[in-house]
Amino acid sequence: MMEDVRLKRFTIRSGVTLKMRVLIADDQPSVRSSLKLVLEQQGIDVAGDVADSGELLAWFKTNQADLLLLDWELPDQPGKKIIPILRAGYPRLVVIVLNSRPQTRTEAISAGADGFVSKGDPPEYLLSLLATAWRAGRQK
Repeated sequence: MMEDVRLKRFTIRSGVTLKMRVLIADDQPSVRSSLKLVLEQQGIDVAGDVADSGELLAWFKTNQADLLLLDWELPDQPGKKIIPILRAGYPRLVVIVLNSRPQTRTEAISAGADGFVSKGDPPEYLLSLLATAWRAGRQK
């Protein structure tokens, strides 16, 4: 609990800008657009968004991101299979898994995710986790 309070200082509202490029990977257009809106309102650069793992891997061939918000249940390839591929090709990439079932947190972290956000969590939690994971990822 203490950590969440401390982390809220890293949002734009408190004057600290996060200089990161984020890619959003989720098969639901409404989730992608909502996440994009929340992040851009905080001054975070949304580098792109994709709907499946094929688009995700193709995107990384020509683009770069610091952080990936990855839907755990992409329709063509689940997170537990795509994370090791991303880790092999992009070891400094910070991967935050998104899912509507909080009980998948342990599986996502075991698969190599840097963090987990339930789709029901408030935006402030997402922003705090992004700040923490991104700063830790820069030290990789």
